[in-house]
Amino acid sequence: MAMGRRNFRETRGPQIRINHRIRVPEVRVVLDDGTMLGVMSTQEALRKAEERNLDLVEINPKSNPPVCKILDFGKYKYEEKKRASEAKKKQTVVELKEVKLRPKTDDHDLETKLRAARRFLTSGNKVKFTVRFRGREITHPERARMQLDWIMEKISDLANLEQRPTMEGRTMSLIIAPKPQVIQRLQSGKASAGGKDKDGRKIDPSNPSDTDTGEEGHDDEDLDDDDDEDFDDEDDEDLDDDDDEEEGGDEEPSEEQR
Repeated sequence: MAMGRRNFRETRGPQIRINHRIRVPEVRVVLDDGTMLGVMSTQEALRKAEERNLDLVEINPKSNPPVCKILDFGKYKYEEKKRASEAKKKQTVVELKEVKLRPKTDDHDLETKLRAARRFLTSGNKVKFTVRFRGREITHPERARMQLDWIMEKISDLANLEQRPTMEGRTMSLIIAPKPQVIQRLQSGKASAGGKDKDGRKIDPSNPSDTDTGEEGHDDEDLDDDDDEDFDDEDDEDLDDDDDEEEGGDEEPSEEQR
């Protein structure tokens, strides 16, 4: 059976009508400085705009008659784009960061993952703690519950509980979200500072990790306990041969050779 063609064209938003695209018979005209010129025919409004070397822009098409403004349309579009950009900068995008644990995760690793979670929260993101069970570990879920309760107690100053610990297959998960006070501090910090650190990230004054330039961030990575590896110290390379060659190359000629 023949399938009808699908239309994948995106729906366009409302377009601003200017100058001769305004097809209504009469409009209410306002100057750029706010002065009201009153209701007049569209042709007369166009003539007044041409006399001022400006454009006639329809700013309220739903009014009766539609409201048009005489202004520089290029400047108007630039200012609209600038206002939209400023509003976008003030928005806080919330992401869900995941920190993965195991029932056998030791205290030191828990402290490390707790610090990462605090960094995620002070950046305005939600955090999901996931404890994965292997083999017979599933018979002792109380161990995972103790870990999550300990984490929630240590992080209660920054986060609210959004989802209680729940079992999903062979995993137990907990979701927390930053408190409103944290979000407010983050937004005020962006508005007051508006700067970036050496890595190009925005600085959050309420986040100690952002002001500590010696610590690397992991904001864009999930922390997986299974991926932790112990790296042995690399053996020092034997550079004696290279040193001998260098010394041989720099050796001065003997008296006989001279």
